[in-house]
Amino acid sequence: MTEADPLRLLAVHAHPDDESSKGAATMAKYVAEGVRVMVATCTGGERGSVLNPALDRPDVWERLPEIRQEEMARARDILGVEQEFLGFVDSGLPEGDPLPPLPEGCFALVPTEEAAAPLVELIRRFKPHVITTYDERGGYPHPDHIKTHEVSVHAFEAAGDPDRYPELGEPWQPLKLYYHMSFTLPRTRALHEAILASGQESPYAEWLENWDPDRDMSHRVTTKVHCADYFAVRDAALIAHATQIDPNGRWFACPLEVQQRVWPTEDYELARSVVDSPAPEDDLFAGVRSEVVVR
Repeated sequence: MTEADPLRLLAVHAHPDDESSKGAATMAKYVAEGVRVMVATCTGGERGSVLNPALDRPDVWERLPEIRQEEMARARDILGVEQEFLGFVDSGLPEGDPLPPLPEGCFALVPTEEAAAPLVELIRRFKPHVITTYDERGGYPHPDHIKTHEVSVHAFEAAGDPDRYPELGEPWQPLKLYYHMSFTLPRTRALHEAILASGQESPYAEWLENWDPDRDMSHRVTTKVHCADYFAVRDAALIAHATQIDPNGRWFACPLEVQQRVWPTEDYELARSVVDSPAPEDDLFAGVRSEVVVR
């Protein structure tokens, strides 16, 4: 690796604010180390809710699509990352029993071959060595998160193939693909117990009581990136998405110093790799750094 050819990381997310709640400290750490980091935001978050009670006002709802772009710009600057919208329309989170149909033309309903095209183009232009995205469940079952997973896997496999999407630029094969493993059972339990030990009420108690251990994915974690020094940057970026986060809510219930001490990493599953990098890892670029120098 040289100054003219830095390592490059592409983080693929569904909506504005997802980049600040999943892997943000990792991105800030790599930016500080000289890595170029790009966030691909699949949708504009147009059908999101206003989750901060202080901003639940008619004037905010009227401008929500524009406000979410403004919030994204502030978070992008805080994290020090580059960022592009891929241009799809938020699908919304359907509620009810039975669930209502998804809105016509929304991201989740776009055929994967078509939905992956802007991401393939971005991969070939930005040339990332590593990509991060969501697991097959979407991290949680939002239709846009599941679609983001499908599109990311498709684009990872297609971008290096000269026979696929030939009109979208010269082929580029990313070397590694990771899934975020954000709220595993061990991490949630560790934070819960640390909050209780400090004499405070834990916001995770009910969550843990209803946790289905069969759905825990902690056994899939292959990579723990130590990034506690950047948790404050992560929190600042998340607060920049003011419509989407209640600063007095669950996200901030666990004191920063407790998080840094109890769980100082952000965790990932290595899902695809074309380089040799034995697990466990502590670096998304394990096995990549020497490969880039050779290239």
